[in-house]
Amino acid sequence: MKKENIKETQNDLMEKIVSLCKRRGFVFQGSEIYGGLGGTFDWGHFGVALKNNIKQAWWKKFVDGRRDMYGVDAAILMNSKVWEASGHVAGFSDPLIECEKCKKRFRADQLSDIKKCPECEGKLGSMRQFNMMFATKIGAMEDSAATVYLRPETAQGMFVNFKNTVDAFHPRLPFGMAQIGKAFRNEITPRDFLFRQREFEQMEIEYFVRQGTWEKYFEYWKDEMTEWMQEIGIDIKRVHELEVPAEDRAHYSSRTIDFEFDYPFGKKELFGLAYRTDFDLKNHKLDYIDEEMGEKIVPHVIEPTFGVDRAVLALIVSVYAEDQKDGEVRSYLKFKPSIAPVICAVSPLLKNKPELVEYANTKVFAPLKAEFGRVAWDDNGNIGKRYRRQDEIGTPFCIVVDFDTLTDNTVTVRDRDTGEQERIPVAELKNYINSKISI
Repeated sequence: MKKENIKETQNDLMEKIVSLCKRRGFVFQGSEIYGGLGGTFDWGHFGVALKNNIKQAWWKKFVDGRRDMYGVDAAILMNSKVWEASGHVAGFSDPLIECEKCKKRFRADQLSDIKKCPECEGKLGSMRQFNMMFATKIGAMEDSAATVYLRPETAQGMFVNFKNTVDAFHPRLPFGMAQIGKAFRNEITPRDFLFRQREFEQMEIEYFVRQGTWEKYFEYWKDEMTEWMQEIGIDIKRVHELEVPAEDRAHYSSRTIDFEFDYPFGKKELFGLAYRTDFDLKNHKLDYIDEEMGEKIVPHVIEPTFGVDRAVLALIVSVYAEDQKDGEVRSYLKFKPSIAPVICAVSPLLKNKPELVEYANTKVFAPLKAEFGRVAWDDNGNIGKRYRRQDEIGTPFCIVVDFDTLTDNTVTVRDRDTGEQERIPVAELKNYINSKISI
């Protein structure tokens, strides 16, 4: 296939995914009724469910499933001295360049030609550094108020709570702190749907180790990150490790690996793994009494960073599929049952038959809803349309109550991926679904 055709196909795929996300209530443009706001998105019902499932899977593996991890939920607004000590006030910036003709702004490091505007071909001006932190004022009076920042990362919230965690739990090295929360960056050119936004969510770990062991734990966390990606269903064949060169690393890092993903718009960063040395704890003047070594030390830090929004996008790209039957194209999302926003949908064959609706609601839907939570009721349109709708949501199983159900207490269960149907006794539905979730 020619390069132009490949690019066209990938652009088409991205358009399909963006359209599906809006159509099925996953993601909407932020402030859409007022023309939108660049780099912001609102999450619909199924998007929230999918995000929560991803976050819960992450927390279960990296916090609840371990003995050496401590959770924290730090404030978004922090004393500005935090960001001065961390180096963000002085150095958290991107190279900005502006077109003298159309006045559009670009990141200089993302342009192939820093002299000619990629939009209007006008002349680009001189490059300058642009700090990406959002500044605001805290206090009652504007003239006397203190400047604070919306946090550009969740990491500092853990570092400033290092002493609190040590004093409260007395952990032994190595141990970690974990946090899920919002971060904000005033991106010059937000783009590519959920990939680059001004408001996003991170799942981050700061893992504290002795200096001489950092390489061992760096490799350990690289494997843990890869394993988790596979667990939630990200196509690992699309993931590539990039050793970030020194000139491109963040100011605090002595080694960084980017896990890049083959998005429809190109190979871009998905998650990151950094060795932050003792940079942050030293700058915050924090240390640790190592009882085993009998000395006071400043631990070094391994930082696995996961973006929630990018995880959602990479997962949807990984599971998006199409097939064709009788000349009709079917699009569907092949989520694992454990991560799907809806595990199963329950439908009465006909919604104008009270006996079917009553049975479906009381004997099928209600017990499954109480057991699994992520169960949908769908009686809109004919059965074929319901199947197509649930396929695009990524629902693994559709359960239909028909007239045979009223006599033999069995229902039709349709598999999303194969389209095959089988009769299952109502009394066995919970065990049946549980067995599928565990796969």
